[in-house]
Amino acid sequence: MSNNTINASENNRFFGGVTNGLTRIFDRYLPDPLVIVIVLTIMIMLACVSFRGDAPADILGYWMDGFWSLHGFAMQMVLILVAGFVVATTPMFKSLTLRIASSARTPGRAVIIVTVVSLLASWLNWGIGLVVGAVLAKELAKRVPFVDYRLLIASAYSGFLVWHAGLSGSIPLSLATPGHFLEGSVGLIPTSETLFSPLNIGLVVAIFVALPLTNYLMMKNSKTVSFTDFKDEPKPSNDDVSRPAERLEHSIWPALLISSAGIAAVVLYVVKGGGLNLNVIIFSLIFVGIGLHKNLSQFLAQINEAVKGASGIIIQFPFYAGLMGIMSQSGLAGDLAQMFVNISTADTLPVWSFLSAGVINMFVPSGGGQWAVQGPIVMEAAQALNADISTVAMAFAWGDSWTNMLQPFWALPALAIAGLKARDIMGFCAVVLAVSGIIISLALLLF
Repeated sequence: MSNNTINASENNRFFGGVTNGLTRIFDRYLPDPLVIVIVLTIMIMLACVSFRGDAPADILGYWMDGFWSLHGFAMQMVLILVAGFVVATTPMFKSLTLRIASSARTPGRAVIIVTVVSLLASWLNWGIGLVVGAVLAKELAKRVPFVDYRLLIASAYSGFLVWHAGLSGSIPLSLATPGHFLEGSVGLIPTSETLFSPLNIGLVVAIFVALPLTNYLMMKNSKTVSFTDFKDEPKPSNDDVSRPAERLEHSIWPALLISSAGIAAVVLYVVKGGGLNLNVIIFSLIFVGIGLHKNLSQFLAQINEAVKGASGIIIQFPFYAGLMGIMSQSGLAGDLAQMFVNISTADTLPVWSFLSAGVINMFVPSGGGQWAVQGPIVMEAAQALNADISTVAMAFAWGDSWTNMLQPFWALPALAIAGLKARDIMGFCAVVLAVSGIIISLALLLF
């Protein structure tokens, strides 16, 4: 046996040992995301009172004010989960996944395919990325033998790492939009200097190569947990449909007419120059789902099945919103950002911006909300240190995406689709966090 083969075997054993060890740790010690956000909330409340001297009454006010700030967004998340599930259970989508599964055949191929599809979908639009990879992973898990279901869902979620470096990244798009809140200090920064800069394109390409390889190596060394808890989708009712009301529910015409109207509305919106956003994605999925299910009775049956998985989103998003309210209104998020800025130089500011965004993202898991708090501090530091503003901004965007691999907030839609808990995938996601963190940090330092 050659030395190269021995070294590869030893590396695989080391990689497998780390992966399996992290998986066991998270499986044993990671509580439900609701417990996590409640513990974080209590910790931040105590920190504000102890270290900042805020009055407890003020902290409670910040918490209650923030608690209601994500209701609209939470409803969007519920709808994109439900609409994505409905489309995924259509005969056409199942036929598509059967074709993909026939090309996958092996667990390794399945993991790579899910990772690449999720990366591409997330780069195109973060809302699509949250759903497409998860529903594809779930369908492949039923058809590819001996694949680790947990790793397949973790691979789907890992693609979300590139969302802020993609076409729906809120920070680069905001900086390129006239009238943005920092225009007076940094001006307009075109996407050619952020999203389509050599640095960002290079990082995206590196992640597209490294992530499928990382997930594949974890598959080679992980203990297989197959997809055994799946419940068959509800079948069309066999009840008598002789009554006029039931015939109408099972008729193709109401579904066809309203689906056609919805799709026509989207086409008209695009022709008039409308851009892609979360509401347009949800609207499109709903009416495509109605059309592909062919009747409203079957569509409603899938809706009823889908909403069972939305409970985590419904209750946890308000708690995260409350935590964000405390961090932003108390000034604690700004203090943490300033701490990183104070130890930076022009050369190291991008890396510290990346790390500070990653840390604060654990408490304020919203790209736009986090940028509103940290953006002015980071951009002022970039100007004062004569650092490259666009590089610092994209470093911040990557940091905001990076720790999503350990922040269960954004994993909730994928977990709901999969029927898994955060502890089932976070061991794998921790490995992705480590690998991607090294790649991004080195790129920022070398650039």
